[in-house]
Amino acid sequence: MAEAAEFQGTTSAPACRWARHTTLVLVGLLLLVGLVQLPAAPEAHAESAGSRTVDVSIGALTPVAPTQNDTLTVSGTVTNNGGSTVTDAHVGLRVGPQVSGRSDIDDIGGRSGFSEGTDGSEIGSHTQKIDKLPPGISREFSISLPAKDLDISREGVYQLGVSLSGQTSGQSYERVLGIQRTLLPWQPSATEGKKTRLTFLWPLVSATHLTARTESDQQQTPIFPNDDLAADLAPGGRLQQLVALGKNLPITWVIDPDLLATVEAMTKSYKVDGPDGKHTPGKGQLVAKQWLSQLQTAVAGDQVVALPFGDPDLASLAHHGKDVPGTLSHLQSATELAATTVDTILGVKPRTDFTWPFEGAVDSSIVDVATSAGAHNVIARSDSLRENRTSYTPSAARQIGGGNTAVVADDRMSTAFQGDLIRADDASLAVQRFLAQSLLVNKQAPDDERSIVVAPQRMPTTSQAQAMAAALGGLTDGRWTQPVDLGDAAKAKPDPAANQQVPGPGAYPDSLRKQELTTDAFEEIQKTQETLDSFKVILTSQDRVVTPFGSAIMREMSNSWRGDRRGAAEFRNAVQSYLYQLKRQVQLIPKSDATLSGRSATIPVTVRNGLLQGITGLRLVLESSRPNRLKVGEAQQIKIDGGHSQSVKFETHANANGPVQVTARLYTDDGQPYGDPISFTVHVTSITPMVLIVIAGGVLLLILAGLRIYIQRKRSAAGGTADGGDSGDGGPGDDSPQQPEDPAPDTGSESTDPSGTGEKVNR
Repeated sequence: MAEAAEFQGTTSAPACRWARHTTLVLVGLLLLVGLVQLPAAPEAHAESAGSRTVDVSIGALTPVAPTQNDTLTVSGTVTNNGGSTVTDAHVGLRVGPQVSGRSDIDDIGGRSGFSEGTDGSEIGSHTQKIDKLPPGISREFSISLPAKDLDISREGVYQLGVSLSGQTSGQSYERVLGIQRTLLPWQPSATEGKKTRLTFLWPLVSATHLTARTESDQQQTPIFPNDDLAADLAPGGRLQQLVALGKNLPITWVIDPDLLATVEAMTKSYKVDGPDGKHTPGKGQLVAKQWLSQLQTAVAGDQVVALPFGDPDLASLAHHGKDVPGTLSHLQSATELAATTVDTILGVKPRTDFTWPFEGAVDSSIVDVATSAGAHNVIARSDSLRENRTSYTPSAARQIGGGNTAVVADDRMSTAFQGDLIRADDASLAVQRFLAQSLLVNKQAPDDERSIVVAPQRMPTTSQAQAMAAALGGLTDGRWTQPVDLGDAAKAKPDPAANQQVPGPGAYPDSLRKQELTTDAFEEIQKTQETLDSFKVILTSQDRVVTPFGSAIMREMSNSWRGDRRGAAEFRNAVQSYLYQLKRQVQLIPKSDATLSGRSATIPVTVRNGLLQGITGLRLVLESSRPNRLKVGEAQQIKIDGGHSQSVKFETHANANGPVQVTARLYTDDGQPYGDPISFTVHVTSITPMVLIVIAGGVLLLILAGLRIYIQRKRSAAGGTADGGDSGDGGPGDDSPQQPEDPAPDTGSESTDPSGTGEKVNR
C-alpha cells in the first residue's frame, strides 16, 4: 500500500506541472485574442450606429427620369441627430446596383445604415461640402452633375444613394454618418421594344356636403351643414389643385356627378348652418363659379367617366343592401342621373358604362350588383384579381363572363401615392417609385404591347395630387409609355394567360368589410324612400320635394361614408327627420268634443296645408264607432292651395242618445293612410224619451190605419158581391187617415273655422 502510494505521488507531480503550464498558455492565447478582437466589436457597432447619426432627406430629384444629355440635380437637407458636432463633412452621390424586380422597389428608401457592398462608391467629382453641423441642426444641399457622369451603361432601374460623410469628436476619421436612397429609372432614349399603353384615372370625388334641406322660399335655397367645400374649391384647395394639375396631363377624368351638382348649387344663393340653429349666407359663390369654369376648360377633349350619382358603395350594396327590397333600384336611378348631370353642367357626354368598387376590391356579388344597372365595365385592382400564371404584368382588360369586362388596375402603381406626402422627401420617393415601376413593367415583356391602368385613391390630398402630377410629367416624353384613355384600355385584347376568375364573396378583405354600411342602414334608407313615395302623391309640384330628397337618398349610400358609420347614421337621420317635418305640414287640426242637438246635423273637420305648394289626391274619411247610433257621411276629396286650410263638413244622422267616438283620417287615392288621425266624441242629446214615444206612436198608428183599410176594403168587396153596392171609393164612410209629413232636415253651421272647445252642433 505504501509503495503504491509513493509511486503514485512521484508520477503525478510532473503531470500537474504540465497541466498548469498548458492552462496558462491557453489563457494567455485567449487573452491575446480578446485583446485583439474586443475593440473590433465596438468598432463595428460604431460604424453601424455612425451611419445613422445624420438624417439625410432627399427633397427633389430633377428631372425625375433623366436622359443621357440631362443635368441631374439632387437636393434636400441633412440633420444631425447625434450628440456631437459633425465636422469636415460633405454630401455625395452613390449609384447602387440595378433593381432586378418590381418587389425589390418596395424596400428602397426604407433601409437605414450604410453598406459599402450594396450602396456603391461615391462619385468623387461631384460632392458638396457641409459646414460644421452641431447636434439638432439642419443644412440644405444641392448637387448637380451631367447625367452621363453617373456612368450607367445599361437601361433599367438603379438605386441612387445620397450620403453624408464626416467626422465627430469621438472618432476623428472620415466615415459615412448618414445615407438615404431613392430610385433612378434610366432609359436614355426611347425604348426599342413596344411602349406600355398607360391609363391614369384622375378622380374628382368629394365627401357628401349637401342634404335635402332648403329654405321655405320659392327658390328652395339650399342649406349646407358647413362651408368646408368652399375651401376645397378656392385657390390652393384640394379640388382646385386637382383641376389645375389635371388640365395639362394625359388622364381620364372620373367624376362623381354629385360633386358637380353641389358646386352648381353653390354658384347661387345658399345658406349654411350657424350657431343656435340660425342660417348664415354662404360665401363660396365666386370660387364655385370659377372652379366650374376651370373644370369645363380642363376636360375639353378628354374622356370623362361619370360614376353613378353620389358614388354609391357597390360592395355595401352587394353584401348588405341587395336583400332589402327596392334598394338596387337606386343604382339604376343614380346611373341615369349621372349622365344628365354631367352633360348639363359641363356640356360633355360622359361614359356611364364604368363602375368603380371601393379600392378596386371585387368579388362575384359585387360584380353582379355593379353591372346590374347597365355598366358592363368594372374597375378592379390586381391585388383583388391576383395573377398566378404569369411572370409579367398582363393587360388590364379581362373578360369575366356575362358580357362584362374587368379593367384591372395595377396595385403597386395605384397605391404609390397613398400616405402622408406632405414632406418633400416622401413625395419625391413616391414619384421615383412610380416611375421605376412603370419602367420595370415595360422591361418585363418588351416585345408585347400591354395596356396598364392606374386607379389611385378616390380623394387624393393636395400633396398626393401634386406627386401624381410630377410622376405623369416624367412620362410625357413617351420613352417607354404611351397614354390612352380608359375606354381604349377596356377594349384592349385580353391576355389569355391572365386571371379571369372573379373571387367569391369569402375572399373580400375583412378590413374593408368592417367599413361597409349595414343591413339596418339600408332598411332605414328604404324607409325614407317609402315615406317620400307616400308624400309625393299628394303634391302638385312633386319635383320640389322628389329632386332634393331623391338625391339625398343616393348620397346616403356613398363611398364617402366608409369607416364613418356614425356620420352616415346622422346624415340619414337628418334626411328622414326633415322629410317627416315636411309631411306633417299637411295635417288634421285637432278637434274638441261636439254636441248634436238634432237628428241631423253637419260636423266640420279642418285640414291645414302648411306647404308652399298645393296638395291634392287626398280623401278625408269620418268613421263612427257606433254607426247604429250615429251615422256619418261619405268620404270627401281634399284639394288645398299652399299655405291655406280647408274645413270639410260631414252630414250626420242620429238614431239614439249617448256619446259616440268619431275618428277622422286622411287617405291617399290609392287607399294608404296619410298622417295621424284625430278622434273626438259626439254627444247625441236631442232625442228625448217623449220624442221616442211619439215616433213609436206614429209608427203604430200607421200600422193600425193600414190594417183598418185592408179590413174595410175586404168587407166592401164582400158587400158589393151580395147587393151590388158601390166599392167604397170615397163615400162618407171612407175615413182613412192622412200620411204624416216628414220633418224638415236639420242643418248645422256653415262656418269653415276650426271647432271650438265643447262646440255645439245646432239643429
